[in-house]
Amino acid sequence: MIVSAGKKVRATGGLRHDADKGESKGEQTRRIILSRAVTIVSEVGYEGLSIGVLAQETKLSKSGLFAHFKSKEALQLGVIQEVINRFTLRVIQPALATPRGEPRLRILFNKKLEWIRGEAQARGCLLQKASLEYHNRPGHPVRDRVVHAFQDWWELVIRCAQTAIDQGHFRADLDPEQFGYEFDAITMMYQQRQGLMRDDGAEGRAQTALESLIARSISLLPR
Repeated sequence: MIVSAGKKVRATGGLRHDADKGESKGEQTRRIILSRAVTIVSEVGYEGLSIGVLAQETKLSKSGLFAHFKSKEALQLGVIQEVINRFTLRVIQPALATPRGEPRLRILFNKKLEWIRGEAQARGCLLQKASLEYHNRPGHPVRDRVVHAFQDWWELVIRCAQTAIDQGHFRADLDPEQFGYEFDAITMMYQQRQGLMRDDGAEGRAQTALESLIARSISLLPR
């Protein structure tokens, strides 16, 4: 699961937290390792990440890294989970704190755009990066975890759309799965236009597309 209602998720993010005071040295080291690993993945991808590369970047010994991650695959899975935790913290939890229905969908959308724009340590959507690297590798544990995360996200958007229907924000005959499909399609196109094409107008077009989707969801307007 990406998130459960009421469940708080903690991501490393390279930041200090009050909870760090109660961390063991091993937990602190693991947090530092994952924070640096996320940055490396944003630059060279998940397959470009290795124990050797990470040892050079963190100035830790390979044996020290192996104490936390027994293999490259275990390291990749740790990074994927860290990325999911960050996504939950920065996209989903703020949305779950807002009123249900259409308002929540708007927050989910805007937070997803913020996530795609990224931050200094991790540009772009690292979940989407993982989906591109592992989409043609069925059975790989990293792919399985990414599929699970995307399925959780899909189900969350659909539930929010269904709630908007139930609360009268959207029309009763709206297909929540079709809404979710178009909702996600807008964010995926935004990622391409903003990240790859460096289109300054990408966010404006994404917002216009969302307003069109919501307008069609509220009333029976011609498509």
